[in-house]
Amino acid sequence: MLIRRSNKHLPKLNTATLPDLGMDSKHLEADFKRYYGHRLGRDENCRTLNYAYQALSLAIGDRLTERWKTTYNTYKDQDCRKAYYLSMEFLMGRMLSNAMLNLGINDAVEKALYDLGLELEELVDCEPDAGLGNGGLGRLAACFIDSCATLGLPVNGYGLRYEYGMFSQDIVNGEQVESPDHWLINGNVWEIQRLEYKQRIKFGGHTESHIDENGRLRVAWVDTRDVYAVPFDTPIPGYQNGTVNTLRLWKAMATDEFDLYEFNAGDYAESVAEKNSAENITMVLYPNDANENGKALRLRQQYLLASASLQDIIETWVGRHGYDFADFANKHCFQLNDTHPSIAVAELMRLLVDIYGLSWDKAWTITRSTMAYTNHTLLPEALERWPVKLFKHLLPRLLEIIFEINARFLAEVSHRWPGDIDQLRRMSLIEEGQVQYVRMAYLAIVGSYSVNGVAQLHSELLQKGLFRDFYALWPHKFNNKTNGVTPRRWLAACNPALAELITGTIGNAWLTDLSQLQNLRPYADDKAFCAHWREIKQQAKQNLIDFKTQELDINLNVNALFDVQVKRIHEYKRQLLNVLHVIHLYDRIKRGNTDVWTDRCVLISGKAAPGYFMAKRIIKLINNVGNIINNDPEVGDKLKLIFLPNYRVSAMEKICPGADLSEQISTAGKEASGTGNMKFMMNGALTIGTLDGANIEIREEVSAENFFLFGLTEQEVENRRQRYDPQAIIQQDMDLQRVITLLESGHFNRSEFGIFDPIIAALKNPHDPWLTIADFRSFVDAQKRVEAAYRDQERWTKMSILNCAASGKFSTDRTISEYNNEIWHLTPINVAGNNG
Repeated sequence: MLIRRSNKHLPKLNTATLPDLGMDSKHLEADFKRYYGHRLGRDENCRTLNYAYQALSLAIGDRLTERWKTTYNTYKDQDCRKAYYLSMEFLMGRMLSNAMLNLGINDAVEKALYDLGLELEELVDCEPDAGLGNGGLGRLAACFIDSCATLGLPVNGYGLRYEYGMFSQDIVNGEQVESPDHWLINGNVWEIQRLEYKQRIKFGGHTESHIDENGRLRVAWVDTRDVYAVPFDTPIPGYQNGTVNTLRLWKAMATDEFDLYEFNAGDYAESVAEKNSAENITMVLYPNDANENGKALRLRQQYLLASASLQDIIETWVGRHGYDFADFANKHCFQLNDTHPSIAVAELMRLLVDIYGLSWDKAWTITRSTMAYTNHTLLPEALERWPVKLFKHLLPRLLEIIFEINARFLAEVSHRWPGDIDQLRRMSLIEEGQVQYVRMAYLAIVGSYSVNGVAQLHSELLQKGLFRDFYALWPHKFNNKTNGVTPRRWLAACNPALAELITGTIGNAWLTDLSQLQNLRPYADDKAFCAHWREIKQQAKQNLIDFKTQELDINLNVNALFDVQVKRIHEYKRQLLNVLHVIHLYDRIKRGNTDVWTDRCVLISGKAAPGYFMAKRIIKLINNVGNIINNDPEVGDKLKLIFLPNYRVSAMEKICPGADLSEQISTAGKEASGTGNMKFMMNGALTIGTLDGANIEIREEVSAENFFLFGLTEQEVENRRQRYDPQAIIQQDMDLQRVITLLESGHFNRSEFGIFDPIIAALKNPHDPWLTIADFRSFVDAQKRVEAAYRDQERWTKMSILNCAASGKFSTDRTISEYNNEIWHLTPINVAGNNG
């Protein structure tokens, strides 16, 4: 049995009588000076702004900690039901500005810094982006835990504390070049290490079975090579409500610092090999799993997250309630953010059965009553599958449990479909073949009481496609929860001028009830309001120009249409289609076809996975095409194509307010949801997009006349695959012919022969799964409608206002309320004291 740590030898230290920290500028200034001078040892001769950033963050962190302790004690005293959000990614971005906003102290901080001769914006820019995510999945998790705190819901996040985050991206000769993102190089002032809550994680070894004194089979997992998971806690404040929840991130550490025998024998490298091996587990976000070592490391990461988190939660339960698990399921819910943490299903069974002695049936009832699974992908290749051989080597006891779960599950399938061998094969947790695989998504479905997609179309396609057999067996498990974004960061914080106009017009209730933005609709016909809106948008575009000219030596026309596509570089997201349209516009200019013209700046940003050849080649194409266009005096300000390097949360906070047009152009049926589309809409950008992911719901909310629709539908995509002939489409479309001719002629790669041949071949391939050529004409026609609308600035401004006004559905406050009402069933807690 695990024993809860005891601190009985420590005196009781009562901190409840400490005076509350002041929230006014004088108290903030005093604490800033104390940290700057004493903790950090700086004086007036220091010229490094990073120390000022740290001093301010520490002062604000103290105020978060007050509320953090109160929140923790309130939850503990009420013994409330809690949810735990398990995610391999939490793309938090910068913490300082968000903390100030949610504490309601922006004005006080600005005044304190003004008195000290400091600029707040300069200090905010000193903070590195927390490198804890890859893209939409991690940013969604960050928005979710923000909304949980704002809604007063007792929800803690669990993730991994990666030493090196998503790589830094440089562009050299048009190519992506990756370099380490050591975001922790100067430490992290927002986290607290909690060494006393470390957990021991097992790997390797083997299992041994015996019959105990009660005649029950008991299994021991022995001869393992263990590591510690050490927690680092980060406060997550709600919006001015006194609630501060916890994000707990695990760092892998060796159980012993080094092998003293090896050290004394003179082999220092070998003596610390175990330590280095352990710490490698959380060293890098998403190792390249193209080889066996990468696969093993990825599986280690996923198990460390699941095991450490569940051990932590159960240990807390035992410390407060003893070994009675009768009420455990009523007090806990585990939300699995995508398939990565799905091994938690088997790990919870191991802990309950092997460590705490529950029967299989009781443990399985608890597991299936507490696990909930969110799926984020429609791409079968993106679902987790692990070779059985690898599983047996790293996690032998977990594999035994999965086989047992599968045997019992297949008996249930057989009862439902007697004698249907093909049905059993399709639904088995173990994929048979020359190499056996564990299907982790299936494990998550079997072990959960709720399975949800993240947009209406996505959820429907899961039920009809990827998981249709499971939906036929358990239709009651499946539901939809359309994603959202937090309006605090993605409007109030990143676009303060627009937020101020909105608040001054309709009040500030929209900050926690985004549906209030619908009250802006009448102002779309108010000329003075529209003029103010247009002025703010122009300034946001200028801010984006100023931000990017720090990195790029190029001039942009602030009056041009800012056409933006920022997201992970992937073939299904179709940055290629965007580039084809740019080449078409370039061709029009060179042919003198500019009688009716709209100046346009096309801005593309995103990272390609280091091992994804085609995505990296697409980045090269974007940069080569941009280089030709941007340096052609005949083109001038009519057209620019810019690739913005090193896309990250803080960059999006600048890009989002300055966008006029949001490109959401994935092949229909491939994007699960998208959240960038929501951020742009919230800031008044108009969307050009396919009927894919959340685009469908965005178009429903804003109405068809305020959305630029193009392309095949999901069903039309499936039908077209049977008779897709891109070469015939090219021959029938003169504009497309000229675009392809420019590509094939080497016009954009004169000194790099054949470099884009793989892209051309993929476009012309009748088996191209993304059907890029099929949507070209429809895309070009939709872009003409965009140009016509933009030339009429009064019409465009009205459409911009209506897009913002219609974005209320896409707040994570709404999403989390639905999770809670339909899956978690938590009671919102009014945290006593320190409110705000």
